[in-house]
Amino acid sequence: MNFDAVIIGGSYAGMAAGLQLARARRKIVLVDVGQPRNRFAAHSHGFLTQDGTPPAEIAAEARSQLMEYPTVEWRTGQVAAITGQADNFSVALADGGSYQARRIILAAGVTDELPGLPGLAELWGKHVFHCPYCHGYELGKEGIGVLATSELAMHHGLMLPDWGATTLFLNDAFAPNAEQLAQFKARGTQVEYGAAARLNEQAEGVELVMQDDRVFSLVGLFVAPRIHLSPLIAQLGCELEESPMGSIVKTDAMQTTSIPGVFACGDIARAAGSVTFAVADGAMAGLAAHRTLMFGI
Repeated sequence: MNFDAVIIGGSYAGMAAGLQLARARRKIVLVDVGQPRNRFAAHSHGFLTQDGTPPAEIAAEARSQLMEYPTVEWRTGQVAAITGQADNFSVALADGGSYQARRIILAAGVTDELPGLPGLAELWGKHVFHCPYCHGYELGKEGIGVLATSELAMHHGLMLPDWGATTLFLNDAFAPNAEQLAQFKARGTQVEYGAAARLNEQAEGVELVMQDDRVFSLVGLFVAPRIHLSPLIAQLGCELEESPMGSIVKTDAMQTTSIPGVFACGDIARAAGSVTFAVADGAMAGLAAHRTLMFGI
């Protein structure tokens, strides 16, 4: 089947890209595996008109509106391979299906590699978070923790006092120097040395147990996970750039990648995970792809 664009990933960025192309009466298909990155969170925050709405509800309404356009198709499945070049891409699905497309929009998101602390994965998105703007406000003003996995924890340790009293648990991940300790002191961040042993859920938060048996009750814990891209990125050969959390696809202001005819948007192309950013970048990718369909690469 031939399409103007195949959009890989049907979450916020992918649907935002699709909406622009649908309104330009272009024939598109979105291929989505149904695993949005924020599926672990009960509520989404910071997105205008939808603050506090469950992520699944935002996505369901977006999909409902998008599918009203007659040139849009939706395919639940996994993309196995992308070959070809601009105006003649071939997209093979894991179930044996395939599509031909003039343009590719990558919106497949990323996979979070969480610290191996026992109990943490079960509480991800519930009491353990990575974005203060998304989840900090609801925690109140007391007992916010940061679990270090590298020196990147400096970022959380210096930010989070704006949301509440913050303790940075160094977790044997790095040793702050005198200048860094002075920065923490200036921000009011308490620093605790030693390694974490496990995380237990409590009625109103979490209990962080240290290897030396010290116990800290927290309303929430922040960590900086490493991110991993879809194998399709390496297969296509898109140029990457390094972010503090891992590699992302390098794009220009129009969400164009280094591969002609291929665009990238959402968490796959921006280190800051946010519904607002995903929608904005997706819209730009859709507009840019339409521009090249009109005028050429």
